[in-house]
Amino acid sequence: MSGKDGTRAFYARVRGRVQGVGFRYSAIREAERLGLAGWVYNAENGDVEVWAEGGADKLEAFLRWLHRGPQFARVDGVDTEDRDPRGYRGFGVEW
Repeated sequence: MSGKDGTRAFYARVRGRVQGVGFRYSAIREAERLGLAGWVYNAENGDVEVWAEGGADKLEAFLRWLHRGPQFARVDGVDTEDRDPRGYRGFGVEW
């Protein structure tokens, strides 16, 4: 889905060894570098959840990064769903 200005959004669930390895803060740095908005969250089951909004090319780059993660992460899979943008400003940790 996309917004009026061409902004797109996705929700992702990242599975693997993705908590306790700096995944959230590395994701924030990468999202900010790409100019994306949204959030990242540690789920109770050990996954990391991500909401990202921005241009299609930037979202694709971020999705490629999510499949790798930071240095000490082990990403076993990433499930994504296209969503309607919500108009987030900035990128941060959701609690």
